[in-house]
Amino acid sequence: MKVLFIGGTGKISSACTPLAAERGFEMYLLNRGQTDRPVPPGVTVIHGDIRNRTSVAAALEEYTFDVVVDWIAFTPEQIETDLALFKGRTGQYIFISSASAYQTPPASLPVTESTPLDNPYWLYSRNKIACEELLLQAYRAHKFPMTIVRPSHTYDKTMFPFNGGYTPIHRMRQGKPVFVHGDGTSLWTMTHHTDFAKGFVGLMGNSRAIGDAFHITSDEWLNWNQIYTIFADAAGVNDPQLVHIPSELINAYDANLGAGLLGDKAASMIFDNSKVKRLVPDFLCTTPLRRGAEEVMAWYDADPARQVVDDHIDKLTDQMIDAYRKAWPQ
Repeated sequence: MKVLFIGGTGKISSACTPLAAERGFEMYLLNRGQTDRPVPPGVTVIHGDIRNRTSVAAALEEYTFDVVVDWIAFTPEQIETDLALFKGRTGQYIFISSASAYQTPPASLPVTESTPLDNPYWLYSRNKIACEELLLQAYRAHKFPMTIVRPSHTYDKTMFPFNGGYTPIHRMRQGKPVFVHGDGTSLWTMTHHTDFAKGFVGLMGNSRAIGDAFHITSDEWLNWNQIYTIFADAAGVNDPQLVHIPSELINAYDANLGAGLLGDKAASMIFDNSKVKRLVPDFLCTTPLRRGAEEVMAWYDADPARQVVDDHIDKLTDQMIDAYRKAWPQ
């Protein structure tokens, strides 16, 4: 099968590209060539900018594909471009949506694909919902062969699960406190990108996935106190100082941080993966977060230049913790 990834070198897709090539798919990547991640041998790169419809139409003029995956579509306007480019030119179009599109907070757990899509807190998620609705209309009206995939919190060796990247690790290693939203007991699901790839590649070219939606996540769920402690352990920090601050207060200090908390991480989110497992029986997640955290820390410790401290997050952490401790002395 001939497969086009629009993107293909990001945190999630960088695991899917080599696995698909290994399994015999003829892989093409459409991107601008501005990534540090290597392209696997045997994968063809088509240079183009999907945001420039005229130039990308010219770059793809001679091609048709069995599967097209857009990893970097975030708005309905971008979906309109894809519909214009690939209608009648692919056997399957896969849109990468987001599990944050689900009802937030969910009325019941675990979340299934029938959980309503409704996130009043985060524009990113509402845009993903609008993209899905546009694709559903195209499928119903014109049988456009779409599949929707909703990743949750999927990470690779370069990605910490908390705001500020390396900053909380830097603080913990200095013996400084870090903030955890809420009381730290909300449940969360994190998926290593190589595990996600197993489920995703199994949906590529799968006729039973046409017209349907799937999330792909780990079956391991942890609370945020555990997540911070696991990364502290991987960083060699014993007994990290975790200060619990309400998500609403964090939002009052920084609306950008607050949107991602109130619209995603603040609510408990665990998932029923039985739907994707019915279509991809060999999908099994084998990287627990403890091992993934060790991989992340090894990558950051291998090169001090990667250990970037976000001054804004660092100062904001001190401000919030100081204000909270004054208002709520322990």
